[in-house]
Amino acid sequence: MNALEASFRTTLIGLVALASVGCVPQEKYNDLDLAYRSQQQQLLRTQGDLETTRANESRLRSQLAQAAGDLSSLEALRKGQNVDVDKLLGDYEALLKKVGNMNGGPLPAEVNAALAALAAQYPDVLQFDEKRGMIRFAADFTFDPGSVGLKASALSALAQLATILNSDAANPFEVVVVGHTDNVPIKKSAAQNPTNMHLSAHRAIAVRDALNHDGVQAARFLIAGYGEFRPMVANGPNGAAQNRRVDVYLMPYFVPTTMASGMSDSGAIPAPAPTPAPALKAAPGNDEPTK
Repeated sequence: MNALEASFRTTLIGLVALASVGCVPQEKYNDLDLAYRSQQQQLLRTQGDLETTRANESRLRSQLAQAAGDLSSLEALRKGQNVDVDKLLGDYEALLKKVGNMNGGPLPAEVNAALAALAAQYPDVLQFDEKRGMIRFAADFTFDPGSVGLKASALSALAQLATILNSDAANPFEVVVVGHTDNVPIKKSAAQNPTNMHLSAHRAIAVRDALNHDGVQAARFLIAGYGEFRPMVANGPNGAAQNRRVDVYLMPYFVPTTMASGMSDSGAIPAPAPTPAPALKAAPGNDEPTK
């Protein structure tokens, strides 16, 4: 019995006792009667609140049970999909490592030796990074400012590079050519190269055309241009020579799924049909410092 029920019982007993005595002042009786009615109403409200609380508790228990079941189902679903998610993440990270970092190599020893010797022969034009399987052309010694025409010294170096790329040791590799510029706006060649992005891509294409002209198969090339968005050093008022460059990477072949049916039993990529080689001319010398 709670306190409210005890108080209600005491008031009720008091009223009964007074009624049995007979001589009870009316005012005292009225006070007890009012207290009795008030406590009766309070008891009814309390009982109603208690029933509501019990109903809410029951509903909450039901919701918790349902939530526990949903959580269990989600956990089972998550565990069932872990293998696929992990595989997708692994494939994505492998793709980032190959394409985002542009790390070729390690190349065969004879290819490394030939590329290193070529870079030593043209120290102003070429740099060779053996770890990344990359040879870099300094744009200032390869092209005239703002131009995509190759200088004579660059054509000579590219012809020797083509010989290396066509060797048996290097032939299994794709040739990825990536152009870069500084942030100086295009001026003199804006009609052909409206932005640095265009200039970087067009210079990569010029290098590709020279290599293709010297016998490197067209199907081996991937061309890209980053414009001014991958600088090696901070650009100054006149840009920066280190940022003006064309990088050539040797990468393992990537075979799209759609090509799988065209591959031989040995897994080799079928040789593409020969294409006419473009005529190349060396650009005249120009020491103009602006684009």
